Amino acid sequence: MSNIFIFHGTGGHPQENWFPWLKAELVAKGHNVYIPKFPTPEGQSLEAWLDVLKPYEDKINEDSILIGHSLGGLFLLRVLERLQTKVKTTVFVGAPIGVKPIKFYESDEKFSGFDFDWDAIRTKATHFIVFHSDNDPYVSLANGELLAKELGTNLTFIPNAGHFNSASGYIKFEELLKFF
Repeated sequence: MSNIFIFHGTGGHPQENWFPWLKAELVAKGHNVYIPKFPTPEGQSLEAWLDVLKPYEDKINEDSILIGHSLGGLFLLRVLERLQTKVKTTVFVGAPIGVKPIKFYESDEKFSGFDFDWDAIRTKATHFIVFHSDNDPYVSLANGELLAKELGTNLTFIPNAGHFNSASGYIKFEELLKFF
């Protein structure tokens, strides 16, 4: 049994997209699943999101799985830079890492910037999984390609998946569930 965290993106919340479906599937398999509600878009900052995560820190350990969608993926990178322990798996879905075009480049950059300590990040998880699509209207495919390269993993490319959100038809995410 793992503690699994799902981090939503800008303007997001725990009940959107494929998050409730994935939570139900993983709970049925015996996992603990947490989907923190981060302040967004009002009050959205790295510091505010880290404050929301603080009460969960004792649940993040070597058996944990951390999943970040969109800005939640950028946040996940910042969490990995700060972790004192290694986690089992990290999953990035449509995550912006600074390669334009990014629809909300300015607000994402303001959130935390796009300079990452890749050496530290690579030591904080046993497995890295990166999902990206070729028709994401918010985050270009080059972000997923570079993220996979920096993490030393293969890109899990899904054509025509948009931003992996409900607007793209993603109320379920079967491809992600296959990894559990």
